[in-house]
Amino acid sequence: MADLRDDPYARYAAPPAAVGAAPPSRDAPAEDAGSAETVVTAGTGGSTEVVGTAERVRLLLAEHPVLDGHNTLGRLLGHTPPHDLEFGESALDTDLPRLRAGGVGAQFWSLRVPAHEAGHQRAVSATLELIDRVRAMIDGCPEGFRPALAPGDLTDARNRGRVASLLGPVAGHALGDSLSVLRAYHALGVRAVTLAGARWADRDGALSRFGQEVVREMNRLGVVVDLSGTREEAMRGAFTVAKAPVLFSHSAARALTDHPANVSDAGLALLGAHHGVCMVSLAPDQTARAGRPPTLRDVADHLDHVREVAGPRCVGLSGGYGATADTPRVRGLEDASCYPLLLAELLERGWTDADIAGLTWGNAARVVRDTEFAARTAQQRRGPSTATVEELDGDQAVRQRQNGWPEGSA
Repeated sequence: MADLRDDPYARYAAPPAAVGAAPPSRDAPAEDAGSAETVVTAGTGGSTEVVGTAERVRLLLAEHPVLDGHNTLGRLLGHTPPHDLEFGESALDTDLPRLRAGGVGAQFWSLRVPAHEAGHQRAVSATLELIDRVRAMIDGCPEGFRPALAPGDLTDARNRGRVASLLGPVAGHALGDSLSVLRAYHALGVRAVTLAGARWADRDGALSRFGQEVVREMNRLGVVVDLSGTREEAMRGAFTVAKAPVLFSHSAARALTDHPANVSDAGLALLGAHHGVCMVSLAPDQTARAGRPPTLRDVADHLDHVREVAGPRCVGLSGGYGATADTPRVRGLEDASCYPLLLAELLERGWTDADIAGLTWGNAARVVRDTEFAARTAQQRRGPSTATVEELDGDQAVRQRQNGWPEGSA
């Protein structure tokens, strides 16, 4: 089984792309993902065999499972005991049987609280409650989930057949304009924070001086910088300051669907230049086109577009699951078990095995790994920042803190 440090593209340098001998597999995909025949290299002896697309997907997911960028299940966990998630919960679109059927090997569990809680301490306490719920879920299903605090934890969980569980992203406004709160979240296991919605990430549309210091402190701690929903100018500011690759945890291509959380082609080009990753959202409002309900093929179109503009090493997957089963979804991608169907579509479109390996696991795992490496370097050069928003952003920050945020901000 490939290690996290391996480049998923290195072993697929020449066509036909090779799939090495698969380790003991997870559950096979729940549905047949296609029947087109493909010649692949199997085993160490270099022998070849003809397999269908469904089998090709199964082999790929056994070695390169999905690292999903965004699941909001934490908001519902107060009503769902861990036992139900372990054995299946029909009222939700996410549980362990579905994750295993979908080939999910790692998951970012979103801790983002609603924007209307941004103007007071409720945002911090609500985030702490979400952290508590998700950690209880992980602890309550030790045979299914495993906490992931460092890159090696991803590999360890995958090798043990568990779903590696990363805490985050946390909403930027839930930092309470305090780097101490950021460090407290990190100590609790948070490994991603989204900048969107924080006033220091949207000062006249740009990243303020305090916002820049937040990015530096995230890099020092080893917290992934999430830019989904961040305005273009603030996004550019983050690219300038960041010393580690950034992530768009749940964004699709704005050129295909005009949605505020999606990324423009200019942003995707910058992402490619800085070796970050856009985790393409499967949410219907972010992938719908021409005023019609979106289908699996529309999502594949977004993946094609991101790969073309940013590059094959800069694209990942973000299901956006973690809701009730009756929540509107993309047709063909109704729950977390449906990833094999999407991968089959991409293979039919000519994606190579190396592209799929990067899409599902390698690209996002590289961001986690490089963020950790950048943190080790930064910690040798500087200690924790003691800067405050008042010191760096001046009187305007003081007035905003005294008056509260305007209605509808963030």
